[in-house]
Amino acid sequence: MSRWQWLWRRLTHRLWFRAALFTLLAVATALVASVAEPFIPYKITVTIGAQAVDNILGILASSMLAVTTFSLTTMVSAYAAATSNATPRATRLVIEDRTAQNAIATFLGSFLFSVAGIVALSTGIYGENGRVILFVVTILVIIWIVVTLLRWIERLSGLGRVEETTARVEAATREALQQWVERPYLGARPPVPEPEGAPQIFPEERGYLQHADLGRLSTLGEEMGQAVHLLVLPGAYLHPHRPLLWLARPCDDEMAARLRAAFTLGSSRSYDQDPRFGLIVLSEIASRALSSAVNDPGTAIGVLTGGGKLLAEWAEAQAQHQSENPLPHVHAPGLSAEEMFDDFFHPIARDGAGMLEVGIRLQKTLRMLAPLGGFRFIARRHSQEALERAEQALGMSSERQILRELALTERQDLS
Repeated sequence: MSRWQWLWRRLTHRLWFRAALFTLLAVATALVASVAEPFIPYKITVTIGAQAVDNILGILASSMLAVTTFSLTTMVSAYAAATSNATPRATRLVIEDRTAQNAIATFLGSFLFSVAGIVALSTGIYGENGRVILFVVTILVIIWIVVTLLRWIERLSGLGRVEETTARVEAATREALQQWVERPYLGARPPVPEPEGAPQIFPEERGYLQHADLGRLSTLGEEMGQAVHLLVLPGAYLHPHRPLLWLARPCDDEMAARLRAAFTLGSSRSYDQDPRFGLIVLSEIASRALSSAVNDPGTAIGVLTGGGKLLAEWAEAQAQHQSENPLPHVHAPGLSAEEMFDDFFHPIARDGAGMLEVGIRLQKTLRMLAPLGGFRFIARRHSQEALERAEQALGMSSERQILRELALTERQDLS
């Protein structure tokens, strides 16, 4: 995905974008009725009785304003619930809920459609035939409002809940992992060792790397006649003293600026190319659930189940899929399974050390992941570390014995 495609995708996921689009469409529809007036037969005008449209538009204008206000209030409450019950890092996914955005856009667009129709009627730009067109469009708008309202009512039952928020984080993480499966190394070639003294390109700003346009980097590498070697992945915090990439030969200042322009930095991490961020957010949800203020081990157990499933799916898909035609002039690092395990399991093992049920699920999740490619020794290390934490936190020897029997050992690795 190029930088402009990524920026366009981010734009279309904003709440105001869809609302503005629906609003423009609604107002344009109300005004187009006056232009299409000559194409309506007079008999249809007499049959329908187009004078009824005035009252209908008045009812729509008053009701849709109230419904829009109520929906916005509900969404703000859902965002607050997701922030306090799950984690602030998951709020963005709740804001990008398509059903909620469609509901707000439909209600606001219907309100402005009604206002535009009333204003146009009061100015007298509609004849009898134009009123017929406006009447028919109004009936279609009412049908669309009813459908949207029913979907919105169904959606309200889960908006902002911990289970729903967790499911959204899992879906975003799964999508990012699937992109890495289809395009290992972000579609580039595997990394090669950096020679001593190789020229490096440094960023001019500070922030998290949200997106890297590897297609653009490959084009620039071809233009320079050399490969571009990335040193960081999306999610890394960058500053003017941390290099972005290295080259085999120096380049001029203009080319260095063009290389920097392929990277997008921001104040927070993004889910799109950064599956580690999704795992971190999942662990934050589990840690908050394990806090003394919440004391909800069931949520932590659910997060462990979901996160273990994500890692297992990634390992299995990675073993079966091979990248085709990687970008020839770009080399990039790969995902580190060890770092992903650290991001996900360490906080949960720390905060859930004193809860036997959480420890059991954690050990069972690690046992499930251990046979998968490349996970055996990483899983055993985390299993032993979690066991050490639990032995210090659990007060009963019988509980400690249960976890010892579940923990992975070197003997099991060799068997």
